[in-house]
Amino acid sequence: MSTLGEMEAVPEADRAPGAPHPRETQRLFGQEIAETTILDAFNSGRMHHAWLLTGPKGVGKATLAWRIARFLLATPEDQADALFAAPKPDTLDIPANHPVAHHIHAKAEPRLLLLRRPWDVKTAKLKTVITVEEVRKLHPFFGMSAADGGRRVVIVDAADEMNPSAANALLKMLEEPPKGATLLLVSHQPSRLLPTIRSRCRTLPLATLGAEDMRAALGQAGIDAPENAGLAELAGGSVGEAVALIQQEGLTLYAEILNLAATLPRMDRGLAAKLSQSAGARGAEDRFTLTLDLIDRFMARLARAGATGSPPPEILPDEAQLLTRLAPDMGAGRAWADLAADLTARARAGKAVNLDPAALILDMCLRIGSTAERLPL
Repeated sequence: MSTLGEMEAVPEADRAPGAPHPRETQRLFGQEIAETTILDAFNSGRMHHAWLLTGPKGVGKATLAWRIARFLLATPEDQADALFAAPKPDTLDIPANHPVAHHIHAKAEPRLLLLRRPWDVKTAKLKTVITVEEVRKLHPFFGMSAADGGRRVVIVDAADEMNPSAANALLKMLEEPPKGATLLLVSHQPSRLLPTIRSRCRTLPLATLGAEDMRAALGQAGIDAPENAGLAELAGGSVGEAVALIQQEGLTLYAEILNLAATLPRMDRGLAAKLSQSAGARGAEDRFTLTLDLIDRFMARLARAGATGSPPPEILPDEAQLLTRLAPDMGAGRAWADLAADLTARARAGKAVNLDPAALILDMCLRIGSTAERLPL
């Protein structure tokens, strides 16, 4: 996989399940500040050779990387001293019928290299890391002759997934970048990167999406979003997370958790058993994982409500009233925070030893009930 044109029709490590690939996404919602930063750098002639695109998973980092790549490869460098220089661009948009846009969509743009977790032919699975062999393809890529001044763009998605050897190989390229090169590193957890890699990149943080931008982004992906504005809150402003929640009916499951919590401090054990059984059913591994995740989010929201004295924005109707009742003060918030940490550790240990999923969920529910009974609610 030295260029996009050589990629085989195999699962793509940088494609979110149920969503279009970022190279197929034309518009980016909710990231106007990040786009303006890129345009200002380009128009001022201070375009850094390496950018670290950071932010929660699913907020549009990869989509922005592909937009930047299209823009850089389709937009001639401005000659400031030219008498009839073209106006400076004020958008990263490139027409869909532009040759560069067409080549990128067809995976046939020779000036663009994508580094991601490769397909392992032997195991017929995606590798768990970006290997050093992938990063070494930078040398022949940058060595290709060009009639356009040598501009080249590299996207690394996600840079967090490089193994140590790959990270060190990329660092050498960042230390002595080729002329005309722009490297775009997508990073969900920049703290996992080498400090020396971070220091050689200009960091570009992306924001989480609000409800309106979330609906627009989901609509562009051809996904019908519920009218409930709480989806954006539950998804943490991440489109990728919202897609997963819609596919797994996450809002409905979160409503079940709230209904169970509404019976506190005397937990309805029948509802607890029902929630546990649905999460532990045979073949329901995804629901089990989502149930653990949503319980964790509910606990975090309880702790936040107690610590701050006010509930976070509602996900579902009457949630704010429930959070306020269960976490009326800082003491309650601290108790819920301590329990959340304990439940997270227990869930991790339980999954590690293949504890029965239904038993694990029921145990978590009972511990939540015991904590509520001890609080002065």
